[in-house]
Amino acid sequence: MKIIFATGNAGKMKEIRMILSDLDAEILSMKEAGIEMEIDEDGLTFEENALIKARAIHSCAADAIVLADDSGLEIDYLDGLPGVYSARYMGEDTPYEVKNAAIIRKLCGVPDEERGARFVSAIAAVLPDGQTLTTQGVIEGIIAYEPAGDEGFGYDPIFYVPDFHATTAELTPEQKNAVSHRGKALRAMKKKLIRYFEEYEG
Repeated sequence: MKIIFATGNAGKMKEIRMILSDLDAEILSMKEAGIEMEIDEDGLTFEENALIKARAIHSCAADAIVLADDSGLEIDYLDGLPGVYSARYMGEDTPYEVKNAAIIRKLCGVPDEERGARFVSAIAAVLPDGQTLTTQGVIEGIIAYEPAGDEGFGYDPIFYVPDFHATTAELTPEQKNAVSHRGKALRAMKKKLIRYFEEYEG
């Protein structure tokens, strides 16, 4: 069985392969599958955007299982922003170092109790028969006072997890996958795919 994940993000693919490594399937990125397309993610929720991406890729690879995720950072003090606009916040080509610095400036002087935030990940699957599956994962934390850590990517350096006394960019890949929003959503999706494989093989 072939699984195509609708992303070109190398960091994301590394996480995905670690978590789905025990599935009896070849796991490919869009690029590795030879698929290039611009997808208009105009959904209002993470789940809607994940389904939009998965269905678009499935139209080019109907014999594969297509997975897509839409993830983002919700900051309470900013009324949930950047939310579904996380990748496009301040412009898609703006480096995350710039985005992270801007967020920290916006929260300058804001106390811990008002710095609440969460990473949210929705994962959608489109199966060869056209059936769709969705899962969601969340990790709660606060916005750090300064960036820390060089693991991970995106907003990881400013997302502080009190239970670990560290940002998600300071966690090892194994620690992060165990508690992250994407890790939780992927493990939930893996359970659904295992059931699908059992029915498929049966």
